[in-house]
Amino acid sequence: MQLLQDLLYEKRAGIAYITINRPQAMNALSHKVLDELRSVMEDARADPTVHGVIVTGAGDKAFVTGAEVTGNAWDSSMGAEELMHSRRSAFDLIEQLGKPVIAAVNGCVSGEGCELAMACSLRLATAHARFGRPEALPGFVRGFGGMQRLLRLVGRGRALQLILTADTIDATEAQRNGLVDEIVDADQLIARAETILGRMEPNAPVSAPPAGMLRSLAI
Repeated sequence: MQLLQDLLYEKRAGIAYITINRPQAMNALSHKVLDELRSVMEDARADPTVHGVIVTGAGDKAFVTGAEVTGNAWDSSMGAEELMHSRRSAFDLIEQLGKPVIAAVNGCVSGEGCELAMACSLRLATAHARFGRPEALPGFVRGFGGMQRLLRLVGRGRALQLILTADTIDATEAQRNGLVDEIVDADQLIARAETILGRMEPNAPVSAPPAGMLRSLAI
C-alpha cells in the first residue's frame, strides 16, 4: 500500500478507520486523496480480519466537500474521460466492497463528498451536518454514479428536486428523505458506527448479502 499523505488509516478490533485528513481544505477530494482512498479500501477488502469500515473527515466542520480539480484535467475530452473513470471506480469500489462501510458525517458534505457518502452502506450524521448537491450549477455536472445513487436512496421526485435546485439540506431533512440513516450526537458518532458494525459482524459468515445485492439495495 502506498505511503499516505492526506488520509489517516488504522485497523482496530476488526474495523478499518479512514479519515480524510485535509481540514485546511474542508477535506476536499483531490486526485491524490482519491488514489489513497482507493488504496486503503483495497487493503480493507483484502484483509480477512476487517469486517467493516468507518469513513469520516478530520475536524468538525466538514465530512468531505467537493472535488479539488487542478491543472488541465478538464481541458481535453481524454483528460475528462480519465478523470471520470478514476473517480467513478473509487466510489464503485466502496459500494461493492463486500464489507459494510459506514460514513460518519461530521459536518458539511457537498458534491463529491455526497457521492462518497452515498456509496457507503450507511450514513450516520451529526445534527449540524448539511448536504448539498450542486450539479445544476454551471460546471458541476458529474458522471460518477451519484445521481443514480441519490435516486435510489430518496426517490425520483426528491432526487430531481435536489439536483435541479442545488439546494442544501440539513441532517433532519436528509434523514426524512432517506439520505441519512441516523442522526447521532457528535461525541458519539464513531462509537455508534462501531456499535452497528459490531452487531453486523457475528452475522457476516452466514447472512451477509453479496456485493451484488448491496448494489441493488444502494447500501
